[in-house]
Amino acid sequence: MLKNKVDIITMGCSKNLVDSELLMRQFAANGYSVTHDSGETKGDVVVINTCGFINDAKEESVNMILQYADARKRNKIKKLFVMGCLSQRYLEELKQLIPEVDKFYGKFNWKELISDLGKSYYKELANERLLTTPSHYSYVKIAEGCNRTCAYCSIPAITGKYRSQSIETIENEVKYLVKQGVKEFQFIAQDLTYYGKDLYKKFNIAELVERIADIPGVEWIRLHYAYPALFPTDLLQVMRERENVCNYLDIALQHSSNSMLRLMRRNISREETIDLLHKIREEVPDIHLRTTLMVGHPGETDEDFADLEDFVKKMRFERLGAFAYSDEEGTYSNRHYGDTVSEETKEKRLNRLMAIQEQIAQEINENKVGKTFKVIIDREETAYYIGRTEYDSPEIDPEVLIAKTQKLVTGRFYPVAITGTQFFDLSGNVVKKI
Repeated sequence: MLKNKVDIITMGCSKNLVDSELLMRQFAANGYSVTHDSGETKGDVVVINTCGFINDAKEESVNMILQYADARKRNKIKKLFVMGCLSQRYLEELKQLIPEVDKFYGKFNWKELISDLGKSYYKELANERLLTTPSHYSYVKIAEGCNRTCAYCSIPAITGKYRSQSIETIENEVKYLVKQGVKEFQFIAQDLTYYGKDLYKKFNIAELVERIADIPGVEWIRLHYAYPALFPTDLLQVMRERENVCNYLDIALQHSSNSMLRLMRRNISREETIDLLHKIREEVPDIHLRTTLMVGHPGETDEDFADLEDFVKKMRFERLGAFAYSDEEGTYSNRHYGDTVSEETKEKRLNRLMAIQEQIAQEINENKVGKTFKVIIDREETAYYIGRTEYDSPEIDPEVLIAKTQKLVTGRFYPVAITGTQFFDLSGNVVKKI
């Protein structure tokens, strides 16, 4: 056990990751040595940043806390702190359940952790982070909270109302990250498209993206977690005209049948959804769309699911993830519907949907063979360099496996000719000698 060494463990999404990185910077400013998700605890302080979104994530977070609570009980570590979404939602229950934890914090009061250790919180470093990602890309959280009222979602109960970061704050953060060597920026929020409504009285994501795109050193901007209802279509012109704004949009649709969209309280119809998708593809012809769909929500019939299958076949999303409904306590669905679809049916529908998408993804990949793309190198492995195109977000999307015909540098861009497909991934060669 090393004194003044902190191990931080992050569960859940990239929004949590940003919070961990901000905390790590404060620890470092106070003279601590900090590691992240190291897999082997060597410090005397452990901080677990938890997820509380769906049952599987909650269970994973609880098991992680219990693992380190046992280590705390056996004096393997001196201090154990827990923060994040799970403790924001279940603070009192966790205190009773796991008394070995020195203190629980919510999602927004983790700054108190520093002072509780007798150290100083440096306000002048509030937007500085120790990156846990490769040094060439980073996540930028442009807002917290959510004002939507989707029936199945517990996020608003955890994070509260939508709160945008000002454009100036985000500009300063991006400029700082550029100086650290970051070239690629993943914009994240629970709902990107609502950005600015609270501060500027209008949806202002287009202006934000445009201004960040003007910052020297910003090579790629990629947009995650748009919402289809009231989509700000002025964003599409910015995406089309700015070369450093990736032709990529992550827009969670959840379902396609009108009956399910009503039950889910999505405030959009099937017809409006299809019109929006056609408009996006028309205005940004080269775009890759990523979406998330849900199966097994209460009330989903065989006819509803057949509608969803047909929708996926016709829309041909370049990227698609799906998950089974999780009955989250306190949500509208939980209070008013109950969990009416069997787990067996959920699993069957999930497998059928993903089988359809696998075929679509394979066909889309095959159409890329023979074309050349700008690729950023993420890492070097034994047989290949691993990179991504503008259509591929880190961690969740396919990669490009590049033959080792010459020395490539991690974090640099290269023109890569695609020579083949490897299931979801692509393979290729750099097209000219560097």
